[in-house]
Amino acid sequence: MGDLSFDDFLKVDIRKGTITRAEPFPEARKPAIKLWVDFGPELGEKKSSAQITAHYAPETLVGKEVLAVVNFPPRQIGPVMSEVLVLGLPDENEDIVLLTPDKTVPNGARMY
Repeated sequence: MGDLSFDDFLKVDIRKGTITRAEPFPEARKPAIKLWVDFGPELGEKKSSAQITAHYAPETLVGKEVLAVVNFPPRQIGPVMSEVLVLGLPDENEDIVLLTPDKTVPNGARMY
């Protein structure tokens, strides 16, 4: 993997959002949850889906703060148009754990 310039890094727009709604996504090929995430007044609410069913149930996600890439082009995932990529890390079983800030910050705050 090659080196990444700082200018390249700045092109990736990672923002903090709060999950406002979460629903099962049975149409997905792999178990997933549909998410609606509020990124504040500048970006508003965006949709996504995430393969996070090993550690999360939809009813436990509302109000959870997450980090997401907000400047990828929208991507069709089954019947859902995913507008952001919610970020996570794999645990020892390769199940995804969501990335969250350790203190509350405003929705839409940009990672840098």
